[in-house]
Amino acid sequence: MGREPTRAGLLTQGDGRTVQVVILGNVHKSRVQPAAEHVRRVVQRYAELVAYDLKQEMDLSTVRADLVIVLGGDGAILRAAHQMGTNQMPVMGVNLGKLGFLAEVAPEEFETVFRTVLDGNYQVLDHLMLLCRLRTAETACRAELLSLNEVVVQAGPPFRMVEVELSIDGEQVASFAGDGLILATPVGSTAHSLAAGGPILRQDIAAVVITPLCPHTLTARPLVDAAERLYTLTVRPSVLPSSAFLVVDGIQVAQVGPGDVIEVRAAPVRFRLIQLRGRSYYRRLREKLGWGGDPRR
Repeated sequence: MGREPTRAGLLTQGDGRTVQVVILGNVHKSRVQPAAEHVRRVVQRYAELVAYDLKQEMDLSTVRADLVIVLGGDGAILRAAHQMGTNQMPVMGVNLGKLGFLAEVAPEEFETVFRTVLDGNYQVLDHLMLLCRLRTAETACRAELLSLNEVVVQAGPPFRMVEVELSIDGEQVASFAGDGLILATPVGSTAHSLAAGGPILRQDIAAVVITPLCPHTLTARPLVDAAERLYTLTVRPSVLPSSAFLVVDGIQVAQVGPGDVIEVRAAPVRFRLIQLRGRSYYRRLREKLGWGGDPRR
């Protein structure tokens, strides 16, 4: 079931309260520092700046703010989502990267857009996040992480085929032999999963895309199922020496061995993204993926 857009009245100035803002980015990216200085000047003109982090080090799990402005591409937004943890605040992305599916505001239009948001001409879309738990064969929890894009079990050195068994709500589905298996959110459906041949899902629906990575069986195809289910992944023992790794949103978490269990379910929090009025999801797909253009260019 999809989630309806919600309005966040906290960003309107009519209640007499000063709007509180966080600015995030990666200072090691060449365009971030000058853009951040411009954004900071604009924010301080209209609102209160409560946190400023260009080193991607700050723990935002207890910070209270009305808006988080992220400078960079989608990778910077993924990092911001991890910094916030269970304290997800509305995010507006200023695109300094390449595609920018999540960061749709151009730097030169930031002040105009920021004032538009302060006037309440926007909506907040809640996006599915996943909660991933890695357990040993003895059921001890080795890691627990939130994911905005995807959870991946993939082959490691010496890069031989791995076999990943998938169960959904306790029922065995299939064993996928190949380079690994991706469980992606709708937001992540335009990332690693798309490159592996998975479908694109609207970002506001609650579903999970299961995409095999270079499957050895030609009948192994992507599968879409409901977000509220429990997805269990295990790496089956192999007669050939191989290794597998758990990767969450592009970050290698741990090596996974036979008997280890990865449990994935909908997280108790949602990623909250500001969307401006008049800017639709399909318009973004047309612009970012070049739909409707001349295929010869």
